Amino acid sequence: MNRTVDVVSSSLVSVASWGLGWTVATRARTPARLLELYEFESCPFCRKVREALTMFDLGVMVYPCPPGGTRFRPRVTELGGKAMFPFLVDPNSERQMYESNEIVKYLAETYGSGEVPLSLRLGPVTTMRSVVASALRPTMGRLRPSRAPEKPLELYSFEASPYSRIVREALSSLELPYRLHNLGKGSAFRSEFVARSGKMMVPYLVDPNENVEMFESADIVRYLERTYAQ
Repeated sequence: MNRTVDVVSSSLVSVASWGLGWTVATRARTPARLLELYEFESCPFCRKVREALTMFDLGVMVYPCPPGGTRFRPRVTELGGKAMFPFLVDPNSERQMYESNEIVKYLAETYGSGEVPLSLRLGPVTTMRSVVASALRPTMGRLRPSRAPEKPLELYSFEASPYSRIVREALSSLELPYRLHNLGKGSAFRSEFVARSGKMMVPYLVDPNENVEMFESADIVRYLERTYAQ
């Protein structure tokens, strides 16, 4: 896809999403053990959970499960009994759950203030908004053969960032697991990130397998293609 078209269409997704996942709404308690999320980028219900994670300032281990994927989808069926997404695993409470609304409610009650942000509890309105946003990039994040990394990658991002979305789509299509560090506006982790990277800019990819750390979505996508795509 042409780079300009790619960025513009990704930006339109952020607009259609009402800019949710841009700012931290309420500072949540950081879990002792990292949450695990099985999802795929173009799924509108997964989008709601990712928005909530940014709004609660929570990190998560992401296992991409694009349609047709074979790397992590069987694990979801094994754990929960069906291939439905998103699927959250909380090793701290040994809870496992489907349904985006239930996951968001659980995160709010377990790690947040107990209240789901209004923008995420408008019922059919919230769902339709997410469906429309996903429809703007329906073919992005489709499954592609890849080599599995020995260690998970790390991505510093926040949900509403159009450039970060482009990288997440690439990670999803290649079924590359990654630790997602959310850095929405107001995040308590921004200063720590700046100390590491030298500036507040996302996306920022860390690949411990190749000792690579880099900014710029276009460069990151090229790197992922060159290193992991088959």
